Amino acid sequence: MTKYSGLNTICTHVGEIKDTQFGGAVSPIFMASSYPYLDVEVKRYPRYFNTPNQEAVALKIAALEHAESALTFASGMAAISSTLLTFLKHGDHVVFQNEIYGGAYNFVVEEFDKFGIEYTFTKGVAIADFESQIKKNTKVIYIETPSNPLLTLTDIAGIAKLAKQKGLISMIDNTFASPVNQTPIDFGIDIVLHSATKYLGGHSDICAGAVASTNDNINKIFQKSKNLGGNMSDFMCYLLERSIKTLGLRVAQHNANALAMATYLEHHKAVKKVYYPGLKSHPNHQLAKAQMKGFGGMLSFELKDEFDATAFQKALKLVKPSLSLAGVESTILLPALTSHALMGAKARKEQGISDNLLRFSIGVEELEDIIADVEQAIKKITKS
Repeated sequence: MTKYSGLNTICTHVGEIKDTQFGGAVSPIFMASSYPYLDVEVKRYPRYFNTPNQEAVALKIAALEHAESALTFASGMAAISSTLLTFLKHGDHVVFQNEIYGGAYNFVVEEFDKFGIEYTFTKGVAIADFESQIKKNTKVIYIETPSNPLLTLTDIAGIAKLAKQKGLISMIDNTFASPVNQTPIDFGIDIVLHSATKYLGGHSDICAGAVASTNDNINKIFQKSKNLGGNMSDFMCYLLERSIKTLGLRVAQHNANALAMATYLEHHKAVKKVYYPGLKSHPNHQLAKAQMKGFGGMLSFELKDEFDATAFQKALKLVKPSLSLAGVESTILLPALTSHALMGAKARKEQGISDNLLRFSIGVEELEDIIADVEQAIKKITKS
């Protein structure tokens, strides 16, 4: 396979399947669930992650993440759960960053005790916070940066170095950044995870997950995952490959709009605080500049106490109050009622997630239209 270095060239061409019958410009969809097994090099089966469309999109994701190999899954949680269960067994221990996706947090606290897997959430995100939690039976360090929903940054290179010193596997959820803005393997991270539903998909019309790493690690994950059955359908693989073709272009616009929107909100009289690593006021801004190529399309902000966050969302006309994130359209939600509802009020408070915190996924619309919508919604709910 030809190797390309340009981001948009990789997005467009790596992994594409040639249409040898008609010469079409895009990869065909191979919907078969049954393939030959006699006298063939590869015995293909959807649950074995090796149908043509499964392989095609995995090649593209691996190239984007500067990894040797990748696997795609039916959801981000399928990728996360399958990968964690590959490297953790009864009696093992894992250190988690204190701020992680609510679904991942719920999986850990609901399921790990049943497997006899020990876990610890750090108090903070400094390297010392992770190192202090490492035990004799620790096997994995798991981080998410930027975090969901507070956009906290963790030192990727520092965590990778710590993991290597201690003989541990390092994992990162790279969903919020996308491989356009951040390639953790270049900093020494072992395994990169994605909810491909988000920026990799980018159009709010697929559900998918991905993991990228070395050939050896991916083979281990495959051996576990073929038994768990979290494989992605060929049609979803086709849609994901189609979507990734514009990933670089989309994320560039997300980045530009989000930085401008964060700056606008930071100076707004109705806003208490803005969380965005591209702002100089962000406590991790210098780290963001060191490990990110762009600051991403996600931000969060807190309305002041006198404003009702639910009423604000209902007053929006262009921006959609909606679950999930990273589509081309701008969406917004209250983590306390959605992505982090399963955590409970106490756990949310410990993470700093208030009931008035709004997570804002900035789309690719014209910036002035997004700002105008936010402005009219705030005016509508402002008490006279």
